[in-house]
Amino acid sequence: MNILAGISLKAKRIGIDLGTANIVVWMDGRGIINREPSIVARDISQGHIVAVGNEAFRLLNERPGYYVSSRPLKEGVIADYETTVALIKNIIKKSAKFSFQKPYLMICVPTGITEVEKRAVVDAALEAGAKDTFLVDEPYAAAIGAGLPISAPTGNFIVDIGGGTTNIALISLSGIVASRTIPFAGDKMDEAIRTYVEKKYGLQIGLRIAEMIKMKSGSADLKESVYYKKQEVKGRNCASGLPGKVTIAPQDISFAIQPVLHAIVEAVISVLEQVPPEIAADVITQGIVLTGGGALLHDIAKVIEKKTEIPTAVSADPLDCVVTGIGENLKRIKQLKKEQSTQ
Repeated sequence: MNILAGISLKAKRIGIDLGTANIVVWMDGRGIINREPSIVARDISQGHIVAVGNEAFRLLNERPGYYVSSRPLKEGVIADYETTVALIKNIIKKSAKFSFQKPYLMICVPTGITEVEKRAVVDAALEAGAKDTFLVDEPYAAAIGAGLPISAPTGNFIVDIGGGTTNIALISLSGIVASRTIPFAGDKMDEAIRTYVEKKYGLQIGLRIAEMIKMKSGSADLKESVYYKKQEVKGRNCASGLPGKVTIAPQDISFAIQPVLHAIVEAVISVLEQVPPEIAADVITQGIVLTGGGALLHDIAKVIEKKTEIPTAVSADPLDCVVTGIGENLKRIKQLKKEQSTQ
């Protein structure tokens, strides 16, 4: 057996979809190599980080009284710098362990974040062990991953509904013409469901349970929600404090998430209003493309199409569009390095 097998003398190129809830990692030449929850476990008594990713998730479930969770991002930007560094270190350790050189990283960020917020991402990656770090706008990466002709002189309209943010962009000639990022996405829907169930049914449930019932029986369309199944949900009875369960109608789920959906639709319309006349026809012809985990919500494409009067469709692989787009963009690192050196 050759002990040098797998060892690389070249710097690896790693793309990271650093989401609010999950991390997806892409390596140039290999594709998606890892998926983990974007979470760390801290010792309750000392506050020290003891595990990250899948291992942290396991510890938090097995020994909840000993550890507390921490997430790096909130609404698309770094909320906990130390956690972010720990997660990126974990990615580098797993992805570039057989390389003699530090890796190049490409990380997606929401459109519209400040230069200070961008610098925080770059600094965290460099502290974690990256050789150099490049940032790519999340909807830009999503559009590439969805297979849209972003380099053509046509208008491509993308709506990426993630966990912490919804990123909306009009892209043409490889540039973002108009965009908007709002802190209303999957997490806000889960919170709305949890609050609604507690108020109406007197049952406290966790966010993971809220997400589960949303994906199983939730509909973006109140009228269509009647066609989905009721669900038995377990939690803690607010009055007695004891474990309890209730049966929730799908209409309740749909009703609970309407304010979040309204914010998303209004943001989409606000970006559509910025579409230049010369490419407005392209948007009508090509339509709106939805990506991200939120695009999997039942009937959401139908609701956006109804409100905007523009054809709307969910991409073929909405969960992985962003990381696939990052992977494609990794091929441009030499060009990006040249551009960076001339700035």
